[in-house]
Amino acid sequence: MSTPSPSPMKWVPSLYFTQGMQFFVVMYLVSFPLKNLGVANDQIAHWTSLIGTAWAVKPLWSPFLELLRSKKTIVVTMQFVGAVALALMALSLQLPAWFAAVIAVLFIVAYASATHDIACDGLYMASLDNQRQAAYAGWQGAFFNGARFFMIGVVMKVAGALEGPMGIANAWSLVFAGLAVLLAGLASYNAWALPGKLSTEHSELTAAGIWATTEEIVLEFFRKPDIWIAVLFIVLFRFAEGQVQTIGPLFLIEAREKGGLGLTTSQVADVYGWVGSGGFLLGSILGGYFTAWLGLKRAMPVLILAMGVPNVTFWYLASQLPGDMWHIGTAVGIEMLGYGFGFVGMILYIMQAVAPGKYQTAHYALGSGVMQLGFIFSKGISGDIQLAMGYEHFFAWTIVCGLPVLLLMFFVRMPGKAAAPAVAAA
Repeated sequence: MSTPSPSPMKWVPSLYFTQGMQFFVVMYLVSFPLKNLGVANDQIAHWTSLIGTAWAVKPLWSPFLELLRSKKTIVVTMQFVGAVALALMALSLQLPAWFAAVIAVLFIVAYASATHDIACDGLYMASLDNQRQAAYAGWQGAFFNGARFFMIGVVMKVAGALEGPMGIANAWSLVFAGLAVLLAGLASYNAWALPGKLSTEHSELTAAGIWATTEEIVLEFFRKPDIWIAVLFIVLFRFAEGQVQTIGPLFLIEAREKGGLGLTTSQVADVYGWVGSGGFLLGSILGGYFTAWLGLKRAMPVLILAMGVPNVTFWYLASQLPGDMWHIGTAVGIEMLGYGFGFVGMILYIMQAVAPGKYQTAHYALGSGVMQLGFIFSKGISGDIQLAMGYEHFFAWTIVCGLPVLLLMFFVRMPGKAAAPAVAAA
């Protein structure tokens, strides 16, 4: 008699919360202790963008994970690796060469997380039929983005409360130790709750066969009509965003005498964690239904303009330097609402205009990798540009950076009507 599979509600929330938790540690949370410990904006941008390449290049090794039958084994193993790495992060902050140690540990977290993502999505698709995949997609997106709320709205609030009495390094060491315990607990739960078996049994596939298929997938991707225009469009779509999303949070905690808003870690947790994350989720939902109503081709100009809202909002904050938290919070809420609304356009563009064909799933992964590489490039140069221009002129520059994609939009092929997507994940 076959064992009935567990209800998806027993494992989908914990699986995707864990996925988001590891991602947001690297791509968002770690920037704040680095900034508070005196690391310059250009160094933060350089290193976090380099580390972020893990999610851009993960399609290169994703086919080889098929050599192991059990996706559950890969998922749980990578979660425990992430937990150990976060514990090492806590220790790293106490070392004399703490910055080099933190960067090394972040590479471990990032590549374990990227590998986890591959197996995580594979387990989800293999365990659920098409109907249940659609039914639980909303929960998937909600818990992934719920990790954003938790990391910025809760964890940063705790860190902010501890920084005063304990000092920055000690406070964040305690925070990362707590996150390590939480992730180990989630990994233990998932070892029990996830469908499938913990097994190292190998499949009948061979590395040589997988490599040949991978080569064919990549070649077919670049044979698509007008693919290079599509690649340029994807890169330019996020060119301004990568700069703003890197420097914007650092601007919030930069001292006022240096052109920032001078917020504390706790205050950033309130406005960026709760108000900002809520705005992003609301914008994602509205953007999805707006695009479903008009179709991607007609909706795209509005979606691109929405991606410019963060640029204008941060330029306004940098030029006015308001001190009232309601004023700042409202601006951040508008910024993230526009970001979430517009970002839907790129997800749907890759899904509907780039991915379709013989290798739709693999080509979606490749398109997403190109998107992440574009984001990383703009993220990597943002710190140097900001230091050279100052915050106000930097954010004015990002407004200009958002204009070329509007022009290129008229040269790329766009599909028409589309179904509303699940909540977008950045």
